[in-house]
Amino acid sequence: MALINKIRERSGVAVLVIAVSLILFIVGGDLLGARSMFGGNSQTVGEIAGETIDYKDFQLKLDQARQAFEAQSGRPASEAEQQSLREQVWNQYIVDYAYKTEYDELGLKVSNDELVDMVQGNNVSPAIQQSFTNPQTGVFDKTSVISYLKNLKNLPPAQQVAWQNFEKSLAQDRVRQKYENLFRVGTYVTRAEAEKEYQAQTAKATLKYLFVPFYSVVDTTVKVTDTQLEDYLAKHKDEYKGFDSRTIQYVSFPVVPTKDDSTELYNRIKELARGLATAPNDSTYARINSDVPTKLYWSLSEMTDQLKGAVKTFIPGSVNGPYREGNTYFIYKYGGTKLDTAYTVKASHILIRTQGTGDSAKVAARTKAADLLKQLQGGANFEQLAAANSQDPASAQRGGDLGYFRQGGMVKPFNDAVFAMSGTGLIGRLVESEFGFHIIKVTEAKTNVLYKISAIGKTMTPSQATRDAIYAKADQFSIESKSKAEFDESVKKDKGLIVQTANRIPESATNINTMQNAREIVRWAFNDDTKENQASPVFETDDQYVVAILTGKSDKDSPTINDFRDELTLKVRNQLKAEQITKKLSSIQAPTLEAIAQKYGAGALVENANDISLATGFLTSAGLDPIALGRGFGLKPGKKSKVFTGENGVFIMEQVSSTPAPAIGDYSMYKANLQSKSFQASFLVNEAVRENAKVVDNRAKFF
Repeated sequence: MALINKIRERSGVAVLVIAVSLILFIVGGDLLGARSMFGGNSQTVGEIAGETIDYKDFQLKLDQARQAFEAQSGRPASEAEQQSLREQVWNQYIVDYAYKTEYDELGLKVSNDELVDMVQGNNVSPAIQQSFTNPQTGVFDKTSVISYLKNLKNLPPAQQVAWQNFEKSLAQDRVRQKYENLFRVGTYVTRAEAEKEYQAQTAKATLKYLFVPFYSVVDTTVKVTDTQLEDYLAKHKDEYKGFDSRTIQYVSFPVVPTKDDSTELYNRIKELARGLATAPNDSTYARINSDVPTKLYWSLSEMTDQLKGAVKTFIPGSVNGPYREGNTYFIYKYGGTKLDTAYTVKASHILIRTQGTGDSAKVAARTKAADLLKQLQGGANFEQLAAANSQDPASAQRGGDLGYFRQGGMVKPFNDAVFAMSGTGLIGRLVESEFGFHIIKVTEAKTNVLYKISAIGKTMTPSQATRDAIYAKADQFSIESKSKAEFDESVKKDKGLIVQTANRIPESATNINTMQNAREIVRWAFNDDTKENQASPVFETDDQYVVAILTGKSDKDSPTINDFRDELTLKVRNQLKAEQITKKLSSIQAPTLEAIAQKYGAGALVENANDISLATGFLTSAGLDPIALGRGFGLKPGKKSKVFTGENGVFIMEQVSSTPAPAIGDYSMYKANLQSKSFQASFLVNEAVRENAKVVDNRAKFF
């Protein structure tokens, strides 16, 4: 209705749009050709290593990947899964264009014999093993692979293509491993590097230092100018890489049920209650009319707390309710009871876990549990002891309450102990399970009674009239907010609106702050036609309408101080504070650090770091500061450093004493430790290949 009304209000515009659309349909090909003549690139998804990726080609591969996924899973791909498939297709382009050039230059490939060996030979790929593992035995069965391959030609074409793609991915993974292994085995750690690592871990020093943290100088007393920020950015441009982003402000109009919706639902439930009371087949009537699936026979363990309490008052044949559970209202027709083959019980427990291994750990746990059991037998409060002592966090918060559970729902020792008890109360012995020792209290006796209940649940949702009214309000806000000033003025008029800000949204984002499914808003913000301080049309996302205004842009090719203002301001302000602190400290003449600190005044700290190493040293107030540690270890015992700036403040270091690392002849352990860090090769190689390929990713303009 909202859309129809909007079209009626702007019928002239609608007629013009229809006319233009017909013209575009008739001469669209010529216009698209003209667009390309003027440099248009609307059909290019991206570029990798100089190769252009056309939208039609990308979409064809994406459709094939989606069809293969859906054939294998037996269901349509969700939005999140389609996003994952788009990423897979894109990464395949990177492999085909960026990596393949690297492989060809090095002569890396996977031969046919090698591929056969990976699929059905002596060195079967883990991916094959996982796919053909017997689910009953958990053992890989090579004969099933051979049987599958013999029957491959008889399978549907889609499955044949899926297998071909699978084999292709096996070969690509293998050649990728070969490529990365070249870098991994080419990483060599020298003896000098290993010795340096040994010294850093083993040599000890006791340091004394004067520390003036940056935060001791109030931020408001240090003015930072844009010129200073620009100078800092120019000197550190390699640290601040630009990227495309957008900053928006937005208001939301939640679509929530109104009082009229509540009245309408109540009248509907009364009507359904009359129908349920007289229905010849009440369970069928309930199933057809319920918004939520329900069952016919219920055990206590399957009921909500509200229904458990109410069912005891139901009379056979009666219709009861409505009862509210969240935004859903239920009515129940009670049909009596019958006996189940399994029992249901309600119990609480206190769990004492065995901390560690060995007999002593078990004895300690048993002793503690036995002491608690003795206290309970003497009249102690179970809920209080459970809250204070149980090592099952979830139930401890509820005084040990586990709620209702069916027979077989707990580990066997626990299950046997509970269902062996005929009444309620504390079980007079400890129960040991794989989790530890349990002290158990049965709070409601076991029962195998099933309750026949035909239930109808109706969820309160906004009516179309409510949606139209809220949309009209949002649309009016959008119409009146074409500029930032008008946007702010419209917010002032409506006290119920709250302006939210989303900073530096990337082009590929699907969510904005906590707002899910916001892809259309992101695409609007990145549209070339969207200008700064321009308000958006109304967007619908989840259960709300949203109007946004674009307040900022960043460009990866030309970063500005506004893109990193907070980070740059912090850095420059700390530099200015360091100059101020250094100047004051350098002017003080005193024999000891304590005397210097006393003359400096508030903010100066004198602390000790005893017996620390260069590799793992931690300073009390300054934290992990490698600059300060390096200066301290570089001093001779009894010597003080000059004033210098560290990571978090300004220092004067003094080395009290040092203990050199004992001389050793074998550094192999430290060499191996450094060598193990070559696992980063895979990540670093991937980054280097992508950078060298000059990847341009325009997918966000299409999806």
